[in-house]
Amino acid sequence: MLDRRRLVAGLGAAALATLVPGRLWAAAIRPDDASALLVIDVQNCFLPGGSLAVKDGEQVVPVINRIAKNFVNVVMTQDWHTPGHVSFASTHSGKKPFEMIDLAYGKQVLWPDHCVQGTDGAALSKDLAIPQAELIIRKGFHKDVDSYSAFTEADGKTTTGLAAYLKARSVSRVFVAGLATDFCVAWTALDARKAGFETYVVEDACRGIDTQGSLAKAWSDMDKAGVKRIQSADIA
Repeated sequence: MLDRRRLVAGLGAAALATLVPGRLWAAAIRPDDASALLVIDVQNCFLPGGSLAVKDGEQVVPVINRIAKNFVNVVMTQDWHTPGHVSFASTHSGKKPFEMIDLAYGKQVLWPDHCVQGTDGAALSKDLAIPQAELIIRKGFHKDVDSYSAFTEADGKTTTGLAAYLKARSVSRVFVAGLATDFCVAWTALDARKAGFETYVVEDACRGIDTQGSLAKAWSDMDKAGVKRIQSADIA
């Protein structure tokens, strides 16, 4: 009978990983001072009862709280829209939520009114427990442009300053979690790669909206960009 301990001792874990498929022998990822957790838009509007609730969105909170304990560097984001924001269906006569329109910067999904500045819906979930979070990035506060990514607004050129902030603190890899997988999480992960960060999305710490195939497209785009999918259990 195969003695697994003797086999590991003889071959070493790295060699064994080439023989055993899957994640059985994968080494746990240990966040260090060069790692940052980005917690994306865990706000009341995206949670049960919210105006743009993400299915099972509340399930990300305990997962995020658990993994956040492993990170010295944590940044959180908030959608922070003006009343009458360009991304709201109510701003456009005759339009309904989830319809698509063309704006100066490209295609725009129209949303129900959500995360309006200063409202309870825009507040972060009271169940988040991340006292060491050092920065909150508010995005989408320009009335005429949407902002999914924590790094760059939807026009592709207006930055939030997050990349410079992280690089000034010698962060080289980021872990992304939150809401929603196919929009703000995916856009953040893609922009993180463009900015040169090693990028992981913690899959079980995210939930998606999935409108018109958006979830499958988001994962495909992230895979092509070199974003790595992991589970919370992969983080030591």
